[in-house]
Amino acid sequence: MHLILFSALCSVLVAVVLKLAPRFRLDVAQLVTWNYLAATVLSALLLKPSLASLSTPQAPWAALLGLAVVLPSLFLVLAASVRTAGIVRTDVAQRLSLLLSLLAAFTLFGETADTTRMAGLALGLLAVAGIVIRPRGDDTAVPGATGMGLLLVVWVGFAVVDVMLKRIALAGTPSLAALQVAFAIAFVLMLGWQAVRLWRGQTQLSLRNFGAGLLLGLLNFGNIVFYVRAHQAFPDNPSVVFAAMNIGVVVLGTLVGVFAFGEKTSRWNRAAIVLAVIAIAVIATAPRA
Repeated sequence: MHLILFSALCSVLVAVVLKLAPRFRLDVAQLVTWNYLAATVLSALLLKPSLASLSTPQAPWAALLGLAVVLPSLFLVLAASVRTAGIVRTDVAQRLSLLLSLLAAFTLFGETADTTRMAGLALGLLAVAGIVIRPRGDDTAVPGATGMGLLLVVWVGFAVVDVMLKRIALAGTPSLAALQVAFAIAFVLMLGWQAVRLWRGQTQLSLRNFGAGLLLGLLNFGNIVFYVRAHQAFPDNPSVVFAAMNIGVVVLGTLVGVFAFGEKTSRWNRAAIVLAVIAIAVIATAPRA
C-alpha cells in the first residue's frame, strides 16, 4: 500500500508547489513548461510505453493533439484554483471528476448504470455542491464566483481528460503511450508560448523557474508511476487501488491545506469532504459492468 501513499503524496505535493509559486515569485507558465520536459523524459526512460500503435493509419493524432492542448491548459487552471480556492477544495474537486467520468461511461461507453454506482454518483454530486461554497471570512480567496468557476473547470476538466484517454484507448492507443506523446507535444507547445512571451518582454527565463518546473514534473510523474505500479502490485483489486488513491488525496490534501496553509473550511465544505470520501468508496465497491 506504500505505492498508493506515494502516489497520493505526489499529487498533493504538486498542489503545494503550485500554492507556493507566487510566494517565491515563480512563473507558473514556465513551471508547467519544464514540468512537461521532465514528465516526457521520465516517461520514456522509466515507463517505456510502446508507440507502435501510433505508426498505423488509424492512429488518433487529432485526439492526441487535443489532449496535448487540454493538459497544460488544465494545469494552469489548477494552479489558479489552488491559489484562489485553496488546496483542500481544489483536490476534492479534482477527485470528484470521477463522477462525470462515470456519467460518460453510462452515456458514451455503454456501461450499465447499476444502483450502487448511481448512489455513489448522487452522494458525489451533493459533495460537489458543498465543496464550491466559499467559507465565510476566507480572505485568501478571490471573489466567490471566480473561485467557484475555477473549481468547476477543474472538476469538468479532469473528467474531459479521462474521457479523451478512453476514446484514444478505444482507437488502439494505450493510455501510457497517449500520455507519453501528449506530454511531448505539450512541452513543444508550451515552449513555443514561452518563446513568444520572452520575445514580447512578458517574462524572463531563469534557473529558479527551470529547477522548480523540473521538481513539479518529477512529482507529476511520480503520481502517475506510483499509481501504475500500485495497479500492477494489486492486479486483482483495482477498486481498492482506485479508492485508496482518491480518498488518500482528499484526506492528505485536507490535512496539508488546513494545517500547513491555514485554509478555512465551512461546515458545508467539511460535510462535502466526508460525502466525497463516502462517494468514492461506494463507487469503488460497485460491481464491475
